[in-house]
Amino acid sequence: MRLSESQPEEREDITLNEANNSLTISIEDKSEQTTENNGFLPILQNSRFLILWGGQIFSQLADKVYLVMAIAIIASTFQIPGEPISLWVSPVTIAFTIPAVLFGSLAGVYVDRWSKKAVLVFSNLFRGILLLILPFLLWLADGKAILSNLSWGFATLLGITFLVSTLTQFFAPAEQAVIPLIVKKQDLLAANSLYTTTMMALLIIGFAVGEPLLDIADSLVGSWGFPQNIGKEVLVGSAYAVAGIILIALQTKETKKDQSQTESHPLQDIWEGVQYLGKNNKVRNALIQLIVLFSVFAALVVLAVSMADKIPQLDADEFGILLATTGLGMGVSAAIVGNLGQRFTNAQLSFVGSIGVALSLVGLSQATQNLWLALAMTALMGAFAALIGIPMQTTIQSQTPPDMRGKVFGLQNNVVNIALSLPLVLAAEAEAHFGLESVILGLAVIVLIGGMFTWYLALRNTTVKQ
Repeated sequence: MRLSESQPEEREDITLNEANNSLTISIEDKSEQTTENNGFLPILQNSRFLILWGGQIFSQLADKVYLVMAIAIIASTFQIPGEPISLWVSPVTIAFTIPAVLFGSLAGVYVDRWSKKAVLVFSNLFRGILLLILPFLLWLADGKAILSNLSWGFATLLGITFLVSTLTQFFAPAEQAVIPLIVKKQDLLAANSLYTTTMMALLIIGFAVGEPLLDIADSLVGSWGFPQNIGKEVLVGSAYAVAGIILIALQTKETKKDQSQTESHPLQDIWEGVQYLGKNNKVRNALIQLIVLFSVFAALVVLAVSMADKIPQLDADEFGILLATTGLGMGVSAAIVGNLGQRFTNAQLSFVGSIGVALSLVGLSQATQNLWLALAMTALMGAFAALIGIPMQTTIQSQTPPDMRGKVFGLQNNVVNIALSLPLVLAAEAEAHFGLESVILGLAVIVLIGGMFTWYLALRNTTVKQ
């Protein structure tokens, strides 16, 4: 039969899913195992993906450096000598987080209704404009106070941060929804691997060279005759603007079928996305795996400070070394998955990843006095985490109809950001009551249970559909 001899186009898969769900499951499971392994070559030859990738590089570079820029502005403009900078950084972090919780799902609804290319372009251009006018707004607000302990300048920084984060909630689901439109289904794993590799590389760059990069921008802008302290905003704003300009050339070939045709209330559309997750076992299970993964990593961000404080060769403020090593491991693993991952099913990769992350956490719990063991375990943890995150993201993209992707990815961003927030609050309390090693072992158990549960559901669903 022709369907079993070649990889069907994604839209044909979705039509089949509506007509005969059991046939679709059988075809997909077989195609996952027999797809020809061409690694990154097909997507590197895909000019449309290269344009999206170029936009991703500049947009995510700006995202990763934004907080570093905000801290630099606070230190030079608002912080009082001798005062803890955390008192100023915390409100900025909250302003950056609130839109993800409030608008994540709502943004996904409108991404389904609007042109995804337009969302990608304008969300970047508007963020660029906000950053480029920030120095002027801070200059207007200089020395003016709202309250005795709150200046107009700091309120302006909080407002710009809130708006930038709000626009990011539109960009993120649009970017995820566009990938399946411009990449063939059999190349989605490689595309997501390259996407993750780039994200991790930029995360490391943001941690490692963000501050000196902003200092260079200040000096360079100052040499052009402008005020030297505005280079940071110019750099970040220009990165967003360049991303938007690059994405103007993107041809998504969207059709009316790729956009939601309903004009119902946005809350009804959000509920429709929730119902879809309830009906589609593969997408729901993949989302559960991602939630578990991101929750564990959020907890580790908090615990890494205590971990670094216990390791003799590190100080508490050097916890970024452990996080950067995790990102390095994830980036290397993502590159390998992009080249070799097509030989396995997404469920197989995720199951191995869950076991690997759990074992790495067990090793990390015993590394509180050994720097090299800690670095090895965090690198391995990042490497195995890529085996969970990339296949599960690919599953969500390939299994979701085009006119539902915005809703699904918006809900994904929403629940993931909520999942990121809770461990930030609970991890420190758990450590205080049970100790660092016990909490890390607890995270290992959670990851293992999540991986085994998802594997069991995948096997059961495959057996039932056959």
